[in-house]
Amino acid sequence: MSISSVIKSIQDIMRKDAGVDGDAQRLGQLSWLLFLKIFDAQEQELEFEQDDYRLPIPSEYLWRNWAEDKEGITGDELLEFINNELFVDLKNLTAPKDTNPRGYVVKEAFSDAFNYMKNGTLLRQVINKLNEVDFTDSSERHLFGDIYEQILRDLQSAGNAGEFYTPRAVTKFMVNRINPKLGEKIMDPACGTGGFLACAVEHLKAQVSTAAEHQLLQQQIHGVEKKQLPHLLCTTNMLLHGIEVPVQIKHGNTLSQPLSSWDNDVDVIITNPPFGGTEEDGIEKNFPADMQTRETADLFLQLIIEILAPAINGKGGRAAVVLPDGTLFGEGVKTKIKKLLCDSCNLHTIVRLPNGVFNPYTGIKTNILFFTKGQPTKDVWFYEHPYPDGVKNYSKTKPMKFEEFDAEIQWWGDEADGFAARVENQHAWKVSIDTLIERNFNLDIKNPHVGEVESHDPDELLARFAAQQQQISALRTQLKDILGKALSAGTQGENN
Repeated sequence: MSISSVIKSIQDIMRKDAGVDGDAQRLGQLSWLLFLKIFDAQEQELEFEQDDYRLPIPSEYLWRNWAEDKEGITGDELLEFINNELFVDLKNLTAPKDTNPRGYVVKEAFSDAFNYMKNGTLLRQVINKLNEVDFTDSSERHLFGDIYEQILRDLQSAGNAGEFYTPRAVTKFMVNRINPKLGEKIMDPACGTGGFLACAVEHLKAQVSTAAEHQLLQQQIHGVEKKQLPHLLCTTNMLLHGIEVPVQIKHGNTLSQPLSSWDNDVDVIITNPPFGGTEEDGIEKNFPADMQTRETADLFLQLIIEILAPAINGKGGRAAVVLPDGTLFGEGVKTKIKKLLCDSCNLHTIVRLPNGVFNPYTGIKTNILFFTKGQPTKDVWFYEHPYPDGVKNYSKTKPMKFEEFDAEIQWWGDEADGFAARVENQHAWKVSIDTLIERNFNLDIKNPHVGEVESHDPDELLARFAAQQQQISALRTQLKDILGKALSAGTQGENN
């Protein structure tokens, strides 16, 4: 049976359960089950490989000992075991990070997980279906991404909160161009389900040939995810890609600590931070007074600039970041952040993606910014990615493909020589820093080789309108903050 058939069967079974309400809970339910199954598959490999192997969790909670037998416990007995033993003990597991790191990973994974199902017989049917996928088989293991991507496609509402899951083609292109090296510290500060990190791990595996290099790879992958469900999926994803102890995948808000408290030691950042959303009150206080905003994407861009490693021999950490058009043309604090970016880093390339890349989550147009810390920007190259022949928009059934980036890859050149080999063409053009300064760092620069075309596409017009509304909302919030501070200062003056 195919992966898609297994997942459809599991979803159909869950729909019969009174405790599971909607796709989000179905995904949450499936996630902790997947985690335990995959964790145990890896445990069996480690037990075979290691002479001093020690179980990281009590043996009765290993998948093989309670779930693998299709004739095993079911009904009320299964619910009693899961709700009152497995969940309770794993949430309260004594597992120090330094002495039992894999146990620590399990405890973190279960810290906010829930069993939503109320029918133990249906739960046994779900478990038996899941057992039809063999995660010790490398060919099936690599299909894990298909499992949650298929369910995420059902979560149409995700776009309302700015949670856009990056298409594989974009992820692979960004990793390909950043080209992370073995031993470099690689981070995604808003890692979601781990797409960028998984792609980076696969990229690095080609550079591993010894046991020592394998251990080096284990230590260099870092991520932070705010929400419990994507964090659990990311942790599971890392296990599947061979990261045996993914303790560096942290559950929290990267923006919740002062910017000045971060170490600036990250060699590579590859990320698609949430955009279109705002942070809770107080988060902006972690940033410099003149750069404070509640818009998530703006705060992440500041964070990324800060935590990239400083220049050694003129070249520091490097980043590839997905950002919406609103960041490119936005003013106010956005202008200050873009000036900071150009002063602190070489913003050498902006790839302008066409409409619909993030369908069905959003129609907002997006861009990939590539920059390296250390030298200020002198010129920015723009590359407008075209639709393939015969394609007018992307969709769930016709997503973007990695092969579409072949033209960019051939054109790219080498940063070491200042991209001297790059040439302008119908898709590529260069803009000097002087021009950007004259434009007040408005980076929304149209392709000069193509005449201005007025769009009548409803999706594109709505996306542009949505971006403008976000910008207006951000400016309104900034204005309220400024007026609030002025009134507060005035009141204090009167009291004095």
